[in-house]
This record gives sequence, C-alpha cells and structure tokens, in this order.
Amino acid sequence: MSVSISSAEFQKAFGLYREKALREPIMITNHGRNSLVLMSADEYDRLKRRDRMVLRAEDLSEAQIEAILTAEIPEEAYAFDHEVEP
Repeated sequence: MSVSISSAEFQKAFGLYREKALREPIMITNHGRNSLVLMSADEYDRLKRRDRMVLRAEDLSEAQIEAILTAEIPEEAYAFDHEVEP
C-alpha cells in the first residue's frame, strides 16, 4: 500500500481518493491506526475470487511441487511458529 491518509483528509477530498482507489488501494487511518482500505470493485472481486481458489496437491505441476520443496522460509516467519504448535 503506497497511499495512506487520515479519515479527516479522506472526508475532505473524497472525490480525489475515490479516483486514486481505482488505481491502487488507499489505507485510511483513524487516530494514527489503520482502519479501512478503499479499493476498486474490480480489485475486491479479484481478491474474493482468489479466496475461493482451491487446489488439490495432485493438481500441482512438478515445477510447483519442486518450488514448494525448495522454498526457503524467511527468518521473520519463525515468529509465528507458536500459532501452529499443539
């Protein structure tokens, strides 16, 4: 997200940010904290379609399987290990 604005700024210039949101998501903050994201309906629809995409392991290509097997886990990802441990 490259554009972040306060809710007050958003209210003052709704038309401007509505147009910008057609090109890229706009993060709207409230009291300095991320609150809402304004994005185009096309982008929203794309994200919703992606949420519904289901792949079975047997449908993966050899290249995709190899990419998974050889992927390196970023160091910062280990901070979430506690979320999957029993």
